[in-house]
Formats: sequence, structure tokens, C-alpha cells
Amino acid sequence: MSSLLCSPVFLMEHSLPDPPQQQIHPETMTASRKDSIKRMEKYYPPALLYYFSGTLRWFFNDASVIISPLREGWSDLKDFNDFLSQHGEQLQKLSQNYPKQKSILFDWQELFSFDKDLAEQLRQYPDETLELFNKKLLESLELNAENPRVYSRFTNMPSEPGYTIRVREIASEYIGKFVSVDGLVNKISEVLPKLKNGLFQCAKCGEHAWVYQPKRMLMEPGRCRSCGKAEFRFIPDESEWVNIQRLEIQEPLEAVRGGDQARRIELWLEDDLVDQVTAGDRINITGTVRLMPPKTKSSVYFRFIEANHLKRLEQNFEDIEITKQDEEDIIELSKDPQVYEKIIGSIAPSIYGFNEVKEAIALQLFGGRANKKLPDGTVVRPDIHLLLIGDPGVAKSRVLQYVTNIAPKCIYVTGKGTTGAGLTAAAERDELSEGGWTLKAGALVLAGGGIAAIDEFDKMSPEDRGSMHEAMEQQTVSVAKAGIIAKFKANTSVLAASNPKFSRFDGYKPLAEQFDIPPTIISRFDLIFPIRDIMDKERDRGIAEHMLKMHKSEKELEEIKPQIDPDLLRKYIAYARYNIFPKLTDEAAMKIQEYYVELRGRSQGQTAAATPRQLEAIVRLSEASAKIRLKKEVGFEDVMRAIKLTEFVLREIAYDEATGEFDIDRMVTDHPKSTRDRIRAVEELIRNLCDESSDSMASASDIKHMAEEKGLEKYDVEKIIQELRNKGVIYSPKSGYFMLTEE
Repeated sequence: MSSLLCSPVFLMEHSLPDPPQQQIHPETMTASRKDSIKRMEKYYPPALLYYFSGTLRWFFNDASVIISPLREGWSDLKDFNDFLSQHGEQLQKLSQNYPKQKSILFDWQELFSFDKDLAEQLRQYPDETLELFNKKLLESLELNAENPRVYSRFTNMPSEPGYTIRVREIASEYIGKFVSVDGLVNKISEVLPKLKNGLFQCAKCGEHAWVYQPKRMLMEPGRCRSCGKAEFRFIPDESEWVNIQRLEIQEPLEAVRGGDQARRIELWLEDDLVDQVTAGDRINITGTVRLMPPKTKSSVYFRFIEANHLKRLEQNFEDIEITKQDEEDIIELSKDPQVYEKIIGSIAPSIYGFNEVKEAIALQLFGGRANKKLPDGTVVRPDIHLLLIGDPGVAKSRVLQYVTNIAPKCIYVTGKGTTGAGLTAAAERDELSEGGWTLKAGALVLAGGGIAAIDEFDKMSPEDRGSMHEAMEQQTVSVAKAGIIAKFKANTSVLAASNPKFSRFDGYKPLAEQFDIPPTIISRFDLIFPIRDIMDKERDRGIAEHMLKMHKSEKELEEIKPQIDPDLLRKYIAYARYNIFPKLTDEAAMKIQEYYVELRGRSQGQTAAATPRQLEAIVRLSEASAKIRLKKEVGFEDVMRAIKLTEFVLREIAYDEATGEFDIDRMVTDHPKSTRDRIRAVEELIRNLCDESSDSMASASDIKHMAEEKGLEKYDVEKIIQELRNKGVIYSPKSGYFMLTEE
């Protein structure tokens, strides 16, 4: 304090109810004035001195004085009055709408053009400048209200370093500075009341005293001005309160590369800024970087941003910088007749084979046409979901990790360490809400507009997987807990990898019976790829040769480089997703219709046929193919590519060798049509035997004997009996006998 008093200072009264008229200018700060301040410092307890971000505040019983070093070139605030006079329409609107509207939004760059010094003063010394701006703003309004509170808010800071910064760049040099930051809302607290100015009453004489409350802990007056006693009673009903809300934001995913962890920082919102965003929103914040003292006696302080203004941003790839030269390169690449094949060849080139999988991933990266809305308001999902189910060691995880690196926006999680709340969203108790409830966004929300890569999908519990139903189809996540009801956007593509039910595929069982994933989840994937580790000399030789190239000369390494530079491919994807919205031509629509009708006709009414979900998947794949070529229309060749991939998956999974027909239920249930028929036959046989028996029981020997007469294998019958028992359809009242549960 003493060193500060010996230097030139600038003092300013803080606007509080009935503040004392007090102005101290540096030119008139004589030795006697300094002595009087020292006497005041002795009279008022140290608890009322508050140093924060380069500003010393001295809190009196009913006012506070800000003491700061005199700023060189301090701009005359009449300039701000002149700046305000240019916004007469906004001032009039604020006067009419107060208290529903409490602030005016100004453009920082407009202020800079008007008065460079004034704009820089705001950036360097936001506390004092904003306080004076707000005071001048209030003076220019005609508000018929008691103790009105208005705010000057600023947006559109320049993108240059020092003005707009990344979360990871917020270091000690930015403390107390006005900055702009982009981030993704990760957590959001409840709206909480915070004491702004506390009213206290002396316990002896009844004298009232106001105390400004800048800290989290309640600050009381030192001594009563009338009687000198130090015992006070807090009067909450007549004190001045303000709503606050705390957020946690993290760096945008596309700004994080490699194995870096997304950095996070806390935001404090006040008054009319609260309840403006939800978890998962992408926002831009302007505000002052502050320090929060630790609860323990530590020299390490926690940083946070006190928001002056926040703006919601669209969740897309537009912030990936695409220069004019980049755009020219993208357009030139799109004209290449082999662009489709080159993009597929640039997906995980270090992995041998997997051509159909790589093609599907390329289509997923581009996605279907966004912003499709039906007349009834229903939004059609544009995102493509893919599932890879394969034996261990077939490079499923490497495929996912490669997508994480190449996709403009992607989150990689493993099912083993991920809960349903970690994937979707949750309400949890958190310090952010002072012990209350906080909404926290999960991976599917945070990856909005991008891809969520989920490895070891089969390791998730059924309950956790079940939480994905809504997110994968409706592309929303709903939370209802502890009185909090919220809905988040989850416009995310899912790329999942899983092992078969018993770790490896059994060559003697149908593939679909070995999927350890519920049918309700399976049905939400557009394409499902079984990847089997089959011994084949030619294929094994090709894999070995391909892998050994990575350990040999630079010349041979060139052969496994991506055909398109990863940085250009990333920008190409972002450009297509943001600018290309292809529509079906009549020819393309007719071809899809013909294929869908033909696909349903293959079942001949006996097996489960294709459903509208398969039709929608073909449309999405066709649109993605057109986006790869940067075409505004979906052509015949795009539809044929989608049909070719669909046929590949159907033949791998949905072809029932027992009937020679395609059975879509093989993709979404545990059994093909032929197996379901055998189960129903055995169940009916048990029912008949129970009806004919005097004790309503069927013996195991009779069941097997009669089933064999109907052409069923003994092994199959035993499996079916066990399955009926597991499902609770039948039970065994005594050894070797069975009864129907419904009986």
C-alpha cells in the first residue's frame, strides 16, 4: 500500500447506494492527504483492502475507492460520450426495455476506429474503463428505477495474437487484460445468487452500513461510524444481489492435435449473461482474465475469465482457416476424375486392404446433406454411423485412431473406460455450482458436427450403450435429474469398433449370431462390417509385404504415403461439409426406389425385408459420394456406389445360407429367419406335449424325439431348449421335464 501511495494515483468512487462524494486527483495528493489515507487504513481493518488484477480497492462502510497507477495517455471520457452519441437508437431501445434489457453491445473494432487510445485503454485496463463506461452509459439514459444497473458489452475483438487467444495461451501476462477466447462449453452450473452490496446493521445503535462484496467470502464492516462497535447483523432482504453462473469451457477439438489434452478454463457470467448457453455449445467470449485465490495457503492461484459478453457460434468447421490458395487447390482437386479413389486411398494408407471399410469411412467423413427438414418439422439425420466388428489384431483400433487424426473434428474414447454419461450428458454435483448440480456434456455432444470414435464398443455395459439410442437417431441428448431438464444437440457421426461375442468369430456359426450388441443399437448403424482374420496365403503375404515397407527405405515408404496431403484433405472435408448440399436428381431417386423395391422383393414375404432405415442409409451414402466430388446434385454414379457398399454388407451379414435369401433381421437380431422358425417349432411342440400330458409337463426325451422326426438336429434342439429356459419361456419343475411359464 505504501509504495503505491508514493506514486501518482488515480482514484474513483464506486457507484453504490448513497456513496460519499470523494474525488482524489494525483496532482492534489499532498503529504497530508497521504497521511489521512494511512489513518483510514489504520481505522478500517485489513479485510476491507482488496488487491485484484492490478487494481487496489479500498472498501469503506458504504463505498469503495479504486486506487490504480495513473495510466499514461489516459483517454478523456468525453470521447466515450461522443461514441455513445452515435448509438442513439440502441440507447433509446435500452431505455424502453429496461430492466428486461440491461446492456448495449458495442463493436470493439468500431471503438478502435473511433478512438484507438480508448479501445486500447479498454483492453489494457478493463476494470477501470468498463466501470467508467457503465457510469457514462447510465448517465446518458433516463431510467425510472431504483439503483439501476446497466452494462457496456463489447464483441468482435481482432483475431491477432494478444486480442483473441487460445485457452492454453492464457498465462500470467494476460491477468487483468480484456481478451477474446473461443471454446466449447463442457460444464454449466445452476444460476446462483451472489451478494453484490451487503447491508449491515450495528447490533448496538442500529446504524446501517453498506459493504461492497468483491470476494466469495462475506465481508463485514470494520467498526460502526456512530458508536465504534464492531458487531453487525447482516440484512439479506435489503442487500443488493445479482445472478451469477459458472461455466467450464475447453478448447475446440479441431484446435487440438496429436495426443494433446484439450485445455480448460472457468467462466463467470453475471446478471443478463446467465442462462444464455447450454453444455456442448460453441461460444466466443470477451472478458477479463482474473485470478481466484486458493482455499488453502498456497501461492498458486486459479485463473478464470469474468465474461463481458458471449456469443454462440455454429458448430461446424468454418473456423478451419481456408485461404484463397487453399480454396483454389480444393476446387482443382475436385476436378480430378480420380478424386473419389484418391480420397479413399488417403484413408489409413498404412493399413493393408479394408477397401470397403475405407470407402465407408471416407463417406462418413463427408456425411449426407445437412439441414434437411420435413414439412412437419422433423429433421432428417445427415450423419452416417459405422460399426466394425472383428477378430482381435485386425487393426480396428488403428483405423479409428487414424480417423481421429484426419477428421477436422473427432473425439476418441474406449468403451471400457466410458460410461453412458461420459458419452451423452449428465447432471452431477460439482464445485462449479457451490455443491449444487452441474450439467456436463459427454463425447457425443462435444463432438457435434464431427465424429465420435468409440473403441471396444462391446465392453460397454448394456445400460451405458442404451444411453446412445436417442443420440444416434434423434441426434439429441435429454437429461432429467435433480429437477434439471435439458436437451443437448448431438449431431455426431459414430464410428464404433467391437469384438465378436466370444472374442473371435466362429466359422461354424452365422456372423449375426456372434454380435454382442443389442438389436436396438445395431439397427441404428448405416453399415456394419464384419472383419474376420481368415488364413489365406496370398492375403497374408500381401499384409506382410505392406507392413515390412514401413521398416525399410524411404523410397518404399513413399508407396504407403496418403495420395492426398492430410492437411489438404482435412480442409477439403471441411470445405465440402460447410459449402456443399447436394440434392437428389430424378434419375438418382428413381434408381434408389427401384433398388429398395427389389431388395424387399428378395424375401418373397418369408424373411424379414429391408426397412425404410436401409433406404435412408442409401440416400445418405449417395449424398456423401456427391459431396466428395463437390457436386451440388446426387448423380447415378453416386447411387451405384452406395448400392455397391450396401450389397457388400448384406452379403456378409444378411445372407441366410439355409434359405438362400437375404434376411435383414440377421443384421439386427440374434437369429436369422431359419433359426427363428426352428425356435418357434420347438416351442409349439413343447406346448402340444404339455396340453396332452395329465401333469402338464413335457419330458426332454419326448421333445427331442418328436423334434428329430420334424427334421431338427439333436444339437440344435438342445440349444433351443436352453435358450427358451434362459428367456423364461419354459422352466424345469423337476429334472428332465419342462413346463411353459404362462401355464
